[in-house]
Amino acid sequence: MTLDHLEPGQLPAPGEVPSRMYASVIRPERYGAPVDAFRTELVDVPPVGPGQVLVMMMAAGVNYNNVWAALGKPVDVIAARQRRGDPFPFHIGGSEGAGVVWAVGEGSSQVRVGDHVVLSGCRWDESAADIRAGVDPMASTTQRVWGYEENWGAFAQFAVVDEYQCHPKPANLSWEAAAAYLLTGATAYRQLLGWPPHTVRPGDAVLIWGGSGGLGSMAIQIVREYGGIPVAVTSSDDRAAHCLRLGAAGVIDRREFDHWGRLPDISDEVAVNTWLKEARRFGQRFWEAVGARRAPRIVLEHPGQDTIPTSMYLCDTAGMVVICGGTTGYNADVDLRFLWMRQKRLQGSHFANVAECRAITQLVAAGRIDPCLAWTGTMEQVGEGHQMMHDNTHPPGNLAVLINAPRPGMTTTEA
Repeated sequence: MTLDHLEPGQLPAPGEVPSRMYASVIRPERYGAPVDAFRTELVDVPPVGPGQVLVMMMAAGVNYNNVWAALGKPVDVIAARQRRGDPFPFHIGGSEGAGVVWAVGEGSSQVRVGDHVVLSGCRWDESAADIRAGVDPMASTTQRVWGYEENWGAFAQFAVVDEYQCHPKPANLSWEAAAAYLLTGATAYRQLLGWPPHTVRPGDAVLIWGGSGGLGSMAIQIVREYGGIPVAVTSSDDRAAHCLRLGAAGVIDRREFDHWGRLPDISDEVAVNTWLKEARRFGQRFWEAVGARRAPRIVLEHPGQDTIPTSMYLCDTAGMVVICGGTTGYNADVDLRFLWMRQKRLQGSHFANVAECRAITQLVAAGRIDPCLAWTGTMEQVGEGHQMMHDNTHPPGNLAVLINAPRPGMTTTEA
């Protein structure tokens, strides 16, 4: 008889795949505050296709993309998929996680049943014409974010992924720590090392916005690992202490400044001068942190609207501002005089390719990079984790939820 489903904490017998599974689900009628948008439901286990892998999820990482999914904006991901012909009226998020390979589809040869793996968050069509022509898969027209643009993500007892999304789980990590480093870690790795000639070199000063968050926590360590001088921006004393523990050369408290947001109109001389005075004062704080009158060669961005004007002003001549998001808004102003006359670079960056995912995984496995796991919840707390991220009240570092893995001190049958 086919097993219908497993209760939380109940593990299947080897080779047994239930018909249904528990998952943390978003539906359009619940769009809004993340704490209310996610609900645990029973849904069908998706089928495994050629080149794919079924993973029994042990834990999953919490990231900002599913804050957007819960809000239903700036993109209604369910409606967007339905316009492409997807029949499912719900969303299962989660763009990274860790688990056990439970079954493999036809043609899958790089992983085996029983392997412990961590899962990366982007998918593409390996047979696409642009990829076959040599394009980085992350630049392929077929690239999509698993667990955000695509459905059936990590917040479920089982997940189906493409084989290349599987990377060896670092043996030194718990399930929850392994579930929470790859999205932020690989994203920061690509931002800092994926855009030559603007890669971190020994002695490079680097400004890191949101230094205590998951992305910033990983970026500080990567800059240090490659010999750079990381300076973090934070908003509290405990977050500053977190950044310094990770190796930041200094910390700037953004609460001390009030010039955030879009640039004043260039014809408003008083407003422009007021803005420049604050931006220069911010730059002086950067010099103090570095210990010299040096501008950042690289600025690691993700807030966007509030901070891009300062980033472009402060960035060194022929330096780079590299951005992977827009958590404060998407309409960011750039004074083009600073961009062209100082020959600066404004570079978009999106997650990471397979080689970059494997590189950060090797650094974590070698103990060179700490995953910085700050909070661990359960599947019932997926919404709570995303709400903390939305409200910026989460502790410094990365967040994870346990799926099939037991809570510390408990067996799976007790969970």
